[in-house]
Parts: sequence; structure tokens; C-alpha cells
Amino acid sequence: MFLALVFGLGFVFLGIGSGANGITDALQNAFGRSSGGPSISSLERKTQKNPLDAKSWRDLATAYETKQRTNDAIVALAQYTGLRPKDADALSELATQYGKQASAYATDYQNSLQAAAVLTPPFAAFPPASTSPFGKALNDPKVLQDPISATLRQQAQATQQTALSNYQTAIRNAEGVYQKLAKLTPKDPNAQFQLGQAADNAGDTKVALAAYKAVVELVPLKTDPLRTDAQARIKALAPTAKK
Repeated sequence: MFLALVFGLGFVFLGIGSGANGITDALQNAFGRSSGGPSISSLERKTQKNPLDAKSWRDLATAYETKQRTNDAIVALAQYTGLRPKDADALSELATQYGKQASAYATDYQNSLQAAAVLTPPFAAFPPASTSPFGKALNDPKVLQDPISATLRQQAQATQQTALSNYQTAIRNAEGVYQKLAKLTPKDPNAQFQLGQAADNAGDTKVALAAYKAVVELVPLKTDPLRTDAQARIKALAPTAKK
């Protein structure tokens, strides 16, 4: 009865339910089928049946993106660009998805930092000397250590490390895709600038500087924002590159 009430209210609030077609559309959308297009499950079966069918991978990637399934979209786009390595639009799209993935991992990292801070005792920032009676008690798991809190802190720290590692991997993957895109379209200053940003975020100063310098060469107008932004980053990164 509760489920029936929930579905009924959902139809009312969403303006659905005026006939069988409304209910059918709602169920199709809920299970991954977009209006006028094949379902995600059918596209997945196509790629499994014929993994060399580039169009099926492209369609599947688009379907995943529509559902905000970033990780799955990355896999599908990686398969597609492997089959169609000269599709600049798809490469740009793949790099963008890696950026979204990195952003999600960055959020996970920030959340794990907050969780660890909440679970950290207030005296942890300024611990007493380990040789003092209180310091010895703090280091003795049988005295003042709360086993549950300690376990939760360890889990938060593990989550933090995983999120950071995943973020770094996503950023490096984005840089790699932008390198392919810049190589494919060497005269496109936007592609060079995107490569510069990705390499900048990944801490790859050498690649970032080369990309930003390419932007300056490709954009003759000195007041162009793309050029001025690239010059600003060159100025900021130049001292780091000399070290």
C-alpha cells in the first residue's frame, strides 16, 4: 500500500498519469530509455555483440551522459575513440568527462577530510609529550583510545587516500586525451589551452608551459582573453620550471 501511494503521488506531482502513455513514458525513463531512442540495455547488448561497432559505442556513451553516468560514459567513449582516433569532438567529450570524474573525486576527498577532522580528538593537533603520563595513555589503545572512533578514523583516512589517488588518475587521463586532441588539431588555440589547463592541474609544468606558449603563438591579438590568460599562467609557472 505504501509503494502504491508513493507511485500515485509521483504521478500527480510530476503531471504523469493521464492515460497509459504517461505511465509507460515514466517507466521507460526510469529504466534508462530516452524518448524516441533505444534503451541503455539494448545499446549495451549491441556493443557486447559487436565490440568493433563504433556507432554503438558512441550512442551508448551519449545515453550514459544523459543519465549522468560519467564513469560508464568514459568507458564507452574510450572504446569509441580507440576505434575512431581522429574524431576530435569525441576526444574533447572524453576529456570533459574525465574532468567531471576528477571533480567528483575532489568532492569525495573534501568530504573525507571533513569526516576525518570530525573524528580527530581535539588534542591531536597539539599532542602531549609521548613520555608524559597523559601521552603514554593516549598511545595505549587499552586506556583512552576509543576503538570505534579509531576504526572510523582509519576508514576516513583510507577513503581520503583513495579519493586523492582517483582524482590524480582522472586528471592525468584528461591530460592524455587533451594531448591527443592538441596533436590532432595543432592549429586550434582552444585545444592547446585546454591541454595547458589539464597539464597545469596534473602538475605537469613542462607540458603546460609548452601548451600555453603555443596559445600565444596561435593567437596574434594581444588583447584576446585566451592569450592573456595563457601569458598569465606562463608567468606563474616559469619560476617553477627553472627549479
